[in-house]
Formats: sequence, C-alpha cells, structure tokens
Amino acid sequence: MPEQRTGLVSAVTYRDPKAAIAFLEKAFGFELTFLIEDAEGNLAHSQMGYAGSTIMIGNEWSENHASPASLGGKTTQTVHIYITGDVDAHCARAKAAGAEILMEPANQFYGARTYRCRDPEQHIWTVSADVEVVSTEEMEKRSGLKIAVGAE
Repeated sequence: MPEQRTGLVSAVTYRDPKAAIAFLEKAFGFELTFLIEDAEGNLAHSQMGYAGSTIMIGNEWSENHASPASLGGKTTQTVHIYITGDVDAHCARAKAAGAEILMEPANQFYGARTYRCRDPEQHIWTVSADVEVVSTEEMEKRSGLKIAVGAE
C-alpha cells in the first residue's frame, strides 16, 4: 500500500495553466513535480513544489472553477509563501517575471518581512520571511491589537 499523504494543498485555477506554470517557476522558484496532459496536449492536472510544499495548478474545468481573470479580478483566496532568504530580492524576481507588486516589502509587527503581488491572471500572492522573533506582548504593543495564542 502506498504511503498516505496528509496536509493541506491549494489548487489554483488558471485560464492558461501552462503559462501559469512557467510564471510560477520564473517568478517564485516553484518546480514542476507532476504533469498530466490529454491526447491533444492540454493540461489535465499538475503539481508544483516549493520548499517541501505542494500546490496544484489547473484549468477552468467548470463554471465554479474559474481564474480571477474570468471573474473581473475577484478572488476568494490568496496564497501565502514563506521563504528563507531575501524578501526584497524575491520581490524583484517576481516583478521581473511580470508580477504586479501590490505591496512593496515591509517589516510587519509580528516579525516578518512581507510583500504582496498579483500574477498575470490576477491571483494574489503574499511572500514573507521571518526577520525577528517577536513575543506576543511585543506584537500587541506594536499593533495595538489583542492577540490570542492557541485555543484559550
């Protein structure tokens, strides 16, 4: 019996999933790990990997599975990528690959440096790297918010 997989995997829908795969490789450094095509060479399913995580990239296969490009840019989900490394350099790479930068890299009250961008089909991506360890008390002080940790 094969090993059971567990975890959470996002499946992101595109009008042109092959172009999305190329963009995600160039902009973010994802690696194609699995690809299924039909007899005509159309993508049926794909998976990409990044730092031990998996994301599925697919096409619009029903009226309920659409790219934001087909919905006037509306989206109900964003994807967040945690990296180890230089967020500013990652942002520059994404911009050079065609991402629209929505928020330039900035340090956050919780200790991460973060930027946000939109891909060519208008999916929103957030990229962060931890740059400092911040206590809950310090996060509350910096943000003015009450922060609950766990299910207290």
